[in-house]
Amino acid sequence: MRVWAGLLACLLAGPVAAQDVRPIARPVAATAPVIVQTPDEKTVRPLMRGSIAAKLAGTPLRPVPRPYTRPDLAFGAQTRAIFRAEQNLFAFSPLALRQSMRPLLRPASIEAAAEERRIARLRGQVCGDPAIQGTAIGAVPGPGACGISSAVKVRSVAGVALSQQATMDCRTAAALKTWVERGVIPAVGSEGGGVAALRVVGHYSCRTRNHQPTARLSEHSFGRAIDIAGIRLRDGSEMTLLTDWNSAEDGAQLRQMWRAACGPFGTVLGPESDQFHRGHFHFDTAQYRSGPFCR
Repeated sequence: MRVWAGLLACLLAGPVAAQDVRPIARPVAATAPVIVQTPDEKTVRPLMRGSIAAKLAGTPLRPVPRPYTRPDLAFGAQTRAIFRAEQNLFAFSPLALRQSMRPLLRPASIEAAAEERRIARLRGQVCGDPAIQGTAIGAVPGPGACGISSAVKVRSVAGVALSQQATMDCRTAAALKTWVERGVIPAVGSEGGGVAALRVVGHYSCRTRNHQPTARLSEHSFGRAIDIAGIRLRDGSEMTLLTDWNSAEDGAQLRQMWRAACGPFGTVLGPESDQFHRGHFHFDTAQYRSGPFCR
């Protein structure tokens, strides 16, 4: 009965007003006061600039750079790249310039002379190749089957002069240039100052092979052959096939030239081919089904 009487009293009293409820503050645990130590020379680490601790300290502290050993500029410092990269040091030398030197502009006269040489070289080219210098002479008629439909008179190839201007077609001139670049110049190297000229002893000529009466027409008759007897060097000396083919000084180089010609030319004959070529190379651009003929 008492329980029911209590419930009835609550219902009759109505809802509790919100303003009558008050929050109760949580108990705050007691903490020790914050003690900020004034920084001095014994402080291990500087306080961060703008931090609360620095402001409480009341002193405008600044970080101090760590000491490092400065290299002696007169004798140089670390020269190994790893140390220079890590320590931001450079290898100094007492002979080093304070400012790098810049090349001066070439004088206008040098530029003009070089341009004149370039134009002259282009003007003197034949077969559409500036490395082949000479004169285009067109058709060269000859008796019978001899002659050249479009001939050139070559005076130098790849910067190497010919002892006499040689008449040939452009295919033979191109093969000669290739042989000089890949065979003669590398074989001679710097000996005697390098290659100066080729001693030419045969080019276009309407004749039979080896001047034999019953033989077929030579490739010389069609401007497709050239005979070379020696290599003149810039110091005035000369390698000759007649005297130096078996010599200890130049024999190996002459054989290297002979091997280099087998490919650019279709026929390559040297001192060991027969008695007619003991003193010179015979090169021609005849084409064979079996490939180049080299002896």
